[in-house]
Amino acid sequence: MDIQLKRGLLDVCVLAAIKNDDSYGYKIIKDIKPYMTISESTLYPILRRLESADMLTVYSVEHNGRLRKYYRITDKGQHRLLDFKDEWNEITDIYRFVTREDDKND
Repeated sequence: MDIQLKRGLLDVCVLAAIKNDDSYGYKIIKDIKPYMTISESTLYPILRRLESADMLTVYSVEHNGRLRKYYRITDKGQHRLLDFKDEWNEITDIYRFVTREDDKND
């Protein structure tokens, strides 16, 4: 898969993982795992980038004597998810165009 396309998909997957409930790194990876493979070394730069873009905020909570970072989606992050849904309709149309010859051969 094209690296730029995958990067964009990972960003929206991370936002989708926290759209209803605040979450932390390990849980985000666990929630995304059935749909896409993501490692910690991939996730944390994404989280920092999304925070820098004001699409999520970060706060810490003590858990078992340690601080755990939690991530919360912002209004801007919610809007990004809505934009992605609109963009996906366009991508679906492009996919249909690209595969239209395949349909004729089936």
